[in-house]
Amino acid sequence: MSASPAAPPRRRRRRRRLPRPVAFGRRAPRTAAAALGLLALLAALCSGAAGPARAQGFAGLGTEAEGFAVPVPGRPLVFPADHGAHPAYRIEWWYLTALLTGEDGRDYGAQWTLFRTALAPREAEAWASPQLWMGHAGLTTPEQHFSAERLARGGIGQAGVEAEPFRAWIDAWEASGPSLSEIEVTAQDARFGFALRLATDAPFVPQGQGGYSVKSAEGQASYYYSQPFYEVSGTIRTPGGPVAVTGTGWLDREWSSQPLSEDQTGWDWFSLVFEGGARMMGRGRARPSPRPPGSRPTARPPPTPTAPSRPSRWPPRGWRGARCRCAGASPCRPGASMWRPRR
Repeated sequence: MSASPAAPPRRRRRRRRLPRPVAFGRRAPRTAAAALGLLALLAALCSGAAGPARAQGFAGLGTEAEGFAVPVPGRPLVFPADHGAHPAYRIEWWYLTALLTGEDGRDYGAQWTLFRTALAPREAEAWASPQLWMGHAGLTTPEQHFSAERLARGGIGQAGVEAEPFRAWIDAWEASGPSLSEIEVTAQDARFGFALRLATDAPFVPQGQGGYSVKSAEGQASYYYSQPFYEVSGTIRTPGGPVAVTGTGWLDREWSSQPLSEDQTGWDWFSLVFEGGARMMGRGRARPSPRPPGSRPTARPPPTPTAPSRPSRWPPRGWRGARCRCAGASPCRPGASMWRPRR
């Protein structure tokens, strides 16, 4: 018998290593969007709301405030009180992200968020509470992304936020400490988990005009501040086991009752951490495409320059602020802010 011809050599495919994470970011149709959309659906089901369809922005956040409190310019942020919940407003979140490096030399990312939405502008005890809560946690490795969610009703102790000592929780997930400048953050799920310590001596950053952040030309706004200078240490858990990590963290705190206009479909948000210690945050809000549903463009339109947007500024004592604008041949429309410690 003649020998069979040798099989051709198989080409070996190389796995591409993902680039080092250098930015925190979120887009409304993903983590925050899914959470807000789910909360909006729960709110509609619980309230029994019905009526004709109308433009209402993403997740109903462009509808009228309907008795809820609305942000107004000139109202100063008050700490630590504003670290807590604001039940008179319809929507609110505590959004933590962290860029981490493991003792194994690999890069990781963690995210812990607590969302609150209200059926009515008040709080009440037990099942009479109109407050709904959702927690979302995520962990990324160079190869995988893990996420989990928790849902809760207010008034029964299952979820909530206390300003000082600071405590935000939903079920067994918790962010707590003597103040929001020094907290421990935990979240555990079947496939992943983390226990992180976040600390900073930097002041909180008011976004927009002293914390009053305008979202649209029609005047929709929120109260908004950040803490972009956390130092982070702790342990993460993946299917491969626990890993000790260190890194930097970023907190966004925001609350409003109508943060979008009726035709805004969501938003993009990103932040950058520079090796020299500076931090940069950019944001932009999206409007629906004029193309009919199901249509496809025949060619990719060229990017068009946009007028520079007015950036937020942050000049607290002991720190130096720097302007950063989005301009030139760029398709983005964000306002941007940049901060660095004074040397």
